[in-house]
Amino acid sequence: MEFLYYQEIPEPDVLAGVMELHKHVFEGAELGLEKLVEKKNLITLVARENGQVVGFKIGYEFKDHTFYSWLGGVHSDYRGKGIASELMRRQHELVKTLGYKKVRTISRNIRREMLLLNIKVGFDVIETFTSEKGKHKIILEKTIRKD
Repeated sequence: MEFLYYQEIPEPDVLAGVMELHKHVFEGAELGLEKLVEKKNLITLVARENGQVVGFKIGYEFKDHTFYSWLGGVHSDYRGKGIASELMRRQHELVKTLGYKKVRTISRNIRREMLLLNIKVGFDVIETFTSEKGKHKIILEKTIRKD
């Protein structure tokens, strides 16, 4: 398994793999390049096996030394192998070295595996809300650096 990270938009073949995997993980939803370009301090982590993107984690600067872990997923054929955990660990390690003090994410009950992983690694539920589309969402936050 190869792990890569980018502090910018990934190279075209990796970006295409991330976009394809995003569709697989999020029931056909498209990830538009324009959504990536507008993010401040975008960081993308990728897990590849034999050149194929099998996992990804994307985030960006949120505010006040807080990094927002925005999107991520692992191909269904590769779940249960610790890939999501490793991507998360690497993301937190990297953003800590960049001076961020907290990581924030939003999850849903329907994504229980991710919700449980977040709680297991130290995230706290700080708020819940209902989206414009009527979906219940859970905001979680984790301190990664105390100064």
